[in-house]
Amino acid sequence: MVLQKTALLIIDMQKDVLKKMAKGEMHVVPKIQEALKKSREKGLPIIFIARVHRKDGIDVELFRSRLFQEKPFLVEGTEEAEVIDELKPLPSEYIVAKRRFSGFFQTDLLLLLMRLNVTSLVICGVQTPNCIRCTVTDAVAYDYHVTVLEDATAAQTLAIHQANLQDMQNMGVQIQTVESFF
Repeated sequence: MVLQKTALLIIDMQKDVLKKMAKGEMHVVPKIQEALKKSREKGLPIIFIARVHRKDGIDVELFRSRLFQEKPFLVEGTEEAEVIDELKPLPSEYIVAKRRFSGFFQTDLLLLLMRLNVTSLVICGVQTPNCIRCTVTDAVAYDYHVTVLEDATAAQTLAIHQANLQDMQNMGVQIQTVESFF
């Protein structure tokens, strides 16, 4: 893999999202910090993918709209929608706002990657069966070489996490640890 054409994508590491994660799966934060540090040292483009919604929830998926009306989440411009303090983006790093699971769906991520001449993606964050998997599936469809950092991604349960990693590996995605990749 050619590192100068590789970008690190950090998906949904936001305050509201992490409130919902099982405490046992919070081990990903130090691993993502490690991947972020190593990516910065290598000068890789770093892109944070952050899910946000309008204040009135008009852009929330139908299956979550009632939940949003009861208790709004990831409202753009609020502290809860910000990337966690442990992973604060630098001014030179990119933040792509999304409204659905995939970081590619109706965002400018593809344009950004093309302008950066990126051909390979290293992906970490949460959650493996939803936003990670949908972003990975779209990345593969756009012919990116994709690596998922298994110890820097998580789901509500380890079984769900591992099953999704296996499925993504079957799609041609490389599954590696932070240590083995960097």
